[in-house]
Amino acid sequence: MNEKVLETLEYDKIKQQLAAYLTTDRGNEILGNLRPSPDFDVVTDRLNETADGADIVRLKGEIPIPKLTEISPYMKRLRIEDASLGGTELAHITKLLRAVQVVHSFFNDLAEEAVHLRTVTKTVDQLTLMPEITKRMISSIDDDGRVLDSASSELRSIRKSIGRTQTDIRARMGKFIKGSDSKYLSEPIITVRDDRFVLPIKAEYKQRFGGIVHDQSASGQTLYVEPSNVVEMNNQLRRDQLAEKAEVRKILAELTNLIRPYRNELMQNMNLVGQLDFVNAKAKYAHQTGSVLPLISSKNVVNLRQARHPLIDKDRVVANDIAIGDQYQTIIVTGPNTGGKTITIKTVGILQLMGQSGLFITANEDSQIGVFDEVFADIGDEQSIEANLSTFSSHMDNIISILHHISKKSLVLLDELGAGTDPKEGAALAMAIIDAIHATGCELIATTHYPELKAFAYNRPGVINASMEFDVDTLRPTYRFLMGIPGQSNALNIARKLGFPKQIIDNARAFTDSKNQDINNMIEELTAQTKRAHDEADQLQRQLSESTKLHHELTDQFNKYQSQKDRLTEQAQERANQVVEEAKKKADKIIADLHQKQKQVGKVAVKENELIDAKGALNKLEVAPNLKKNKVLTKEKAKHDFHPGDDVLVKSYGQQGSLIGKEKNGTWDVQIGILKMKINEADLEKVGKEKKSNQKFQTHVSRTRSTGMSPTLDLRGHRYEEAMYELDRYIDSALLAGYPSVTIIHGKGTGALRKGVTDYLKRNKRVKSFGYSAPNAGGDGSTIVKF
Repeated sequence: MNEKVLETLEYDKIKQQLAAYLTTDRGNEILGNLRPSPDFDVVTDRLNETADGADIVRLKGEIPIPKLTEISPYMKRLRIEDASLGGTELAHITKLLRAVQVVHSFFNDLAEEAVHLRTVTKTVDQLTLMPEITKRMISSIDDDGRVLDSASSELRSIRKSIGRTQTDIRARMGKFIKGSDSKYLSEPIITVRDDRFVLPIKAEYKQRFGGIVHDQSASGQTLYVEPSNVVEMNNQLRRDQLAEKAEVRKILAELTNLIRPYRNELMQNMNLVGQLDFVNAKAKYAHQTGSVLPLISSKNVVNLRQARHPLIDKDRVVANDIAIGDQYQTIIVTGPNTGGKTITIKTVGILQLMGQSGLFITANEDSQIGVFDEVFADIGDEQSIEANLSTFSSHMDNIISILHHISKKSLVLLDELGAGTDPKEGAALAMAIIDAIHATGCELIATTHYPELKAFAYNRPGVINASMEFDVDTLRPTYRFLMGIPGQSNALNIARKLGFPKQIIDNARAFTDSKNQDINNMIEELTAQTKRAHDEADQLQRQLSESTKLHHELTDQFNKYQSQKDRLTEQAQERANQVVEEAKKKADKIIADLHQKQKQVGKVAVKENELIDAKGALNKLEVAPNLKKNKVLTKEKAKHDFHPGDDVLVKSYGQQGSLIGKEKNGTWDVQIGILKMKINEADLEKVGKEKKSNQKFQTHVSRTRSTGMSPTLDLRGHRYEEAMYELDRYIDSALLAGYPSVTIIHGKGTGALRKGVTDYLKRNKRVKSFGYSAPNAGGDGSTIVKF
């Protein structure tokens, strides 16, 4: 692509905006070399690459690429056998190695999430992973180029020694600062001179301290003295510091030799990461400017929908529809100046250059670009003082050059064609130039203010008129592009609006020939019709946009509802399955317990086949997909819908009772025969009246001390409220089990638990007597209760 058109259409300003989104030196180098391509396949690949980046930006924010410095100078130095890189240089290489690792992992995650990408994965697949080298470099060099303690055990040991020595020196010298000798110091500080710790001492007290003078102030009133009692410690510190430098040099040499064989791989990684950085920048720039992926026409049919210039604020720019290359190859834009003709043709040119560079364009979806071998533009005032050329001569010089280089696959943009000379000759020359360019078969958009070209466009196949709309009422251009309508002269209308006398306006109209008046009247009528059509189209578009937005919002809300419904259903199913599983386990436990009781008591309370049938029925419990129709879950829910007065089964005792009321802690007061007990809700099951009246068998439970319950309750370590609850339940269980007495271990401690047990036993009418255990059996740390 010729450099002249890139300058004329301000292509470099687009690249400058794009540069703000780059983070690597190599990415900036790729941007600097960017040019529009005339190759259809190359343009397709570039745009697919940007589309991949746009998808990543939309889904993940961006490809995680850090700021990377160019490493090619370091790689050149590595060709020298004994050359060693410094810490900063190795830090830049380490950042690249880490970036390759992060980028590779990022794209692996995208692949696992089944994110479809078109071409970027080909770039990622070429990255060379060096995990061992990367691990070694990361553990040895920090981002600032400092060699880390973890680089070698020797370096870690030396730095620990340096730290200890420095601490000892500061501690010893600190005595001078805080003690009585501080009055002899110029400042109560410890400082460093010649890499040795010193004190700032007033010159007249030099003999009092002794030691070595390393420096003095400019006035000579302060001497920087190393006290004699820290000289050897400073010597040791210096030896350690020299050892540290030697070890650091050794490590840097080792790291340099470690990466030396991988120069080519590192350079390739730098290129690939730079390319991914460029993809990132293109995608983020497109997102920021509201650009879209254009369609590509192999026949160079351009159809820009609501195209806007990318260098004009999108809140101020007027968008236009522009099409060329299908029914017509030449557009002649007529009308007065300051109406937006120049910006319109610049918009077509810069969007075409952007698209052929692989950038998204500032237009609406389904816009289409061509792939031209060249784009030529003659726009603006280009007087040349050096070449002694007028504006007209300069334009003609450019057009002559264009005529020598165009082909049928070119796009030509000419602004104010034929301007700068006699109107009659200028118009004739403009028509001849348009004919010559049109004959080559290329695509041309030309602007002019000559009225002669309006009729010219009607008489040429493949040529169409266009203009920029002007609002006569406000005397302002609207910058709206009108295809198929030539520009009309508004001078007389404007003069009338500005207040010119009617007679002058009428005389002026009389001086214009009738042919021109008829043309202007026709143009005015066409303009009014087109404006109405545009206004109606805009209104329909707004309604469509609002309807589409509402449809999307409703769709999103419906999808969220479906997602939440499905998730809640799944959670309910999981919980129901857990309930059923717990029921199965409890059933097995009950059956096993009944078997045990049969053996102990010697009587058959429940038949074997009934036990098997009951277990089989419980095992068949499953959660149906439709929870609303699940009879098992409905029945289970009904069993646990408790109210005072309900008849219930206390599952742990196998006894039926009646609910009295519910406590704040969630337990229920249950009347079982003559006993009133506190029972946890999970241990209760509702018994229906029909079940109560139609029972075919009863489970006989004998009161016996062989139920497996311990005759001792240990409350140590329990909180007070918890201990009282456990005591109440235990006393009830002990009474049911038939124990004549039990032992409550409450410990001594603060005595609060012991007092609580005593108060409870006093209030319980079922307790006959109680007292502390014998001294050899716990003493006042436990209480024996008799019923």
